Amino acid sequence: MTRRADRAATAGGSLFEAAAEEALATRAPLAARMRPRRLDEVVGQQHLVGPGAPLRTLVEADRLSSAVFFGPPGTGKTTLARLVAEHTRRRYRALSAVDSGVREVRAELEAAKTALGAEGRGTILFLDEVHRFNKAQQDALLHGVEEGVVSLIGATTENPFFALNTPLLSRSTLWRFEPLDPGDVRLLLERGLALEGARAGEEALDLLADLASGDGRVALTVLEVAVALAGEEGVVGVEEVNQARAMRAYRHGREEHYNLVSALIKSIRGSDPDAALYWLARLLQVGEDPRFVARRLVILASEDVGLADPMSLVVASSGASAVELVGLPEAGLNLAQVAVHLALAPKSNSSATGLWSAEARVRSGPSAEVPAHLRSANYAGAARLGHGEGYEYPHDDPRGYLEQAYLPEEIAGERFYVPGGHGAEEALVRRWKARLGLEAPDAKEGPGDDRAPGRRTGEEP
Repeated sequence: MTRRADRAATAGGSLFEAAAEEALATRAPLAARMRPRRLDEVVGQQHLVGPGAPLRTLVEADRLSSAVFFGPPGTGKTTLARLVAEHTRRRYRALSAVDSGVREVRAELEAAKTALGAEGRGTILFLDEVHRFNKAQQDALLHGVEEGVVSLIGATTENPFFALNTPLLSRSTLWRFEPLDPGDVRLLLERGLALEGARAGEEALDLLADLASGDGRVALTVLEVAVALAGEEGVVGVEEVNQARAMRAYRHGREEHYNLVSALIKSIRGSDPDAALYWLARLLQVGEDPRFVARRLVILASEDVGLADPMSLVVASSGASAVELVGLPEAGLNLAQVAVHLALAPKSNSSATGLWSAEARVRSGPSAEVPAHLRSANYAGAARLGHGEGYEYPHDDPRGYLEQAYLPEEIAGERFYVPGGHGAEEALVRRWKARLGLEAPDAKEGPGDDRAPGRRTGEEP
């Protein structure tokens, strides 16, 4: 019987439980069988668990208070939480937000309170995938954390500032787990091969490391499948890796959603069609709703291309219609055409910044009254109120325009539109100057990045 199974038997478990643990030690997924038993065996995250690193110091001293471990999947969050259990003299309890609710949380808090009173022992409560808890469920934890009944360790793949309540965050330390670097992934793969009694060529190892994208669990899962495909010879080659990679699932959490969309928008704004196509392909690969992508491109057509290429809005709107009509996978071609068109188009954000400037002026108040000559006169009694009096109809003039005040007197002369100097907008401004005979604002030399504070409508927060 292994030491692990022996512990299960001597800790009050039955012989059947010990036998189950023995079986799991050989039949569990490779990633589970390779979980480290000591901090020195942890691969990666040396900024957290390397010699003298802050998290390691707290764990070894059993001084870790409520904490949130956050970062991409397969970077060691759950593994480190398990190692905390090996080092703590406190009770250690683990729940998963996937199959636990308020009732289970309250039961654990009550048990922790009893243990604290009867034995003087504190409790560490590990909650995996804590981001899956809604506000009410997180609030149920708050009381126990506030009073020190439990020290919470929450693990999440989501940005905690999106996923967790502010009161819970303010009572926890945040520890960020980074994707494993290629050297770390290679070390994991070599350990996995040794455990499986298999071998792999350098090219196959390089491919496995690339496929992992910093996710140790993905690396070991693909390796395990590749070893099985290699058969009795146990030599993993590129062919086995390519066959195994087809079974890989792509991760796409809430933060990744925002990051990919932001990268697409910024690449198009920066006029890089290659980057635009890459980020578009990533969005489609992970199963993003193509209608969402189309909406973002329609917004971008006005915010970042604007009057420099007025047809871009038509192209983007047509692309959005095509997505509704065609659907995936063919709609990817429509989105690609729109993305490349927008990336290649000259850029101007003058209409967007003009709107934001006008909105800022409106918010600063007080609101100016509509001048009498601009008020609606299309109802009985309006003329008696003076509405429309003095208004001159531009089409009555042979030139097609008339000089008259259109802004309220309080803000007459203020400028919100600052022309861009690229593409079709330059010609539009030139005609505007010639027609009105006015001194128009100087054109900007480039699209710039002038925005009213807090406004970036073309990208998600």
